[in-house]
Amino acid sequence: MTMPIPDAPPVVRTFAQEAANPPWRLPPPLFNARCRACWFTAGLLVLVVASFVSLELDWVAFASMEAARSMGRFLAEFFPPDLSPLFVNKVAWAAWETLAMSALGTAIAAVLGLALAVPASRMSAQDPAWLRSPTRWLLNALRAIPELVWAALLLISAGLGPMAGTLALALHTSGVLGRLFAEAMENIPTGPGDVLRTQGVGPLRVFFYATLPQVLPQLMSYMLYRWENNIRAAAVLGVVGAGGLGQLLSFHMGLFHMNKTATILAAMLLMVACVDALSFAARRWLTR
Repeated sequence: MTMPIPDAPPVVRTFAQEAANPPWRLPPPLFNARCRACWFTAGLLVLVVASFVSLELDWVAFASMEAARSMGRFLAEFFPPDLSPLFVNKVAWAAWETLAMSALGTAIAAVLGLALAVPASRMSAQDPAWLRSPTRWLLNALRAIPELVWAALLLISAGLGPMAGTLALALHTSGVLGRLFAEAMENIPTGPGDVLRTQGVGPLRVFFYATLPQVLPQLMSYMLYRWENNIRAAAVLGVVGAGGLGQLLSFHMGLFHMNKTATILAAMLLMVACVDALSFAARRWLTR
């Protein structure tokens, strides 16, 4: 209940009443011909419906009792896992190899990505950035090829083992990190760099004293996130013979050694969980 305003003029009284009792309005229409987001949403819905229609998805067979019994029998073959000391040592060595592949591949990718991010970004409005477009095309090409394809190509020159897997991770991740690093450099405040440029400081010193200190926490966060992804990718690369847990997994799954496969999968889950926790703690420490 609103209290009357005894001494206020009519104009003020009317404004107070309108402010206290806003007029009731109809909600906006769900679809408007001039709304770009509405057209985008409609197109996305049409694409989803067309995907369901075009794909031969047999949901009835998937949800049948026979499928559930078959899956149950398959999962029962995983137990008990092989925990013999000899095989556990073998899995531990393969896990260390996978971890080393991911860490070294990410480190190489971080250096290469940073080297490509500098010419792929425009540091200031006066920067002509002649190499920006060709460098970004190179970054697009590096990350467009999946790690498995890179590993399959590098197996010809590097041979079987972790060398091909490490280089495959480095090449693909350098394309991803290079693009992320370039975007981070272009979005920082240009004030500190402009002040140094007006004093006649060269571009290299501007980069190390103005640009890099501002983006370093973000670059480290990107690198740690990609390291998490590369742990999973390195575990899969062994399927094509690139070493690590993936190669061990492919070998024993091919021979239907399900108890050994269960041990390898448990090692993958444990390793990924540990790396995720370590990376999360490091990112929180960097962004404090």
